[in-house]
Amino acid sequence: MLIAMAGLPGSGKSAIASELARRLPATHLAVDELEDAMLRAGLRNSYEVGLAAYLGAEALAEANLLTGAHVVVDAVNDHPYARGQWFQLAERAAVPLAFVEVLCSDVELHRQRLEHRQRPFTALPEPTWESLLPRRAALEQWGDDRIRVDTANGNPAALATRILERLAQH
Repeated sequence: MLIAMAGLPGSGKSAIASELARRLPATHLAVDELEDAMLRAGLRNSYEVGLAAYLGAEALAEANLLTGAHVVVDAVNDHPYARGQWFQLAERAAVPLAFVEVLCSDVELHRQRLEHRQRPFTALPEPTWESLLPRRAALEQWGDDRIRVDTANGNPAALATRILERLAQH
């Protein structure tokens, strides 16, 4: 199974993705970790580095899926092309695909999380609150079937349980 997380930075995606990966068990592939590694290698922060991180995650996901492992991809996935790569990968690997959109309906809580989070990245800059506005609009236009969870109404463990229950119904 391929689970593709989606949602704005600071929404709580990574905490839920980590919990899902632990429980399944599954390989947890975080696009931000790959992007940070590329920037630490001296590449200039650019659209191409972001794209390369998504493509690197796709290659690693495919290798893991082909061994029979479950994979949880942890990325914003706010663009149809980004989400499209996971549809194509699931088809190539002949595995089921589930999208999980993580949102935080409490705007102040979301902003506080984003502005105060501490991640282990040394080269990947944190996004600003203002930079999320176009990404939020892109996610709001998303019409495909997906599991949606709101981190304003639950902790990662409880939300992972809810997601796994939904996945078991399909």
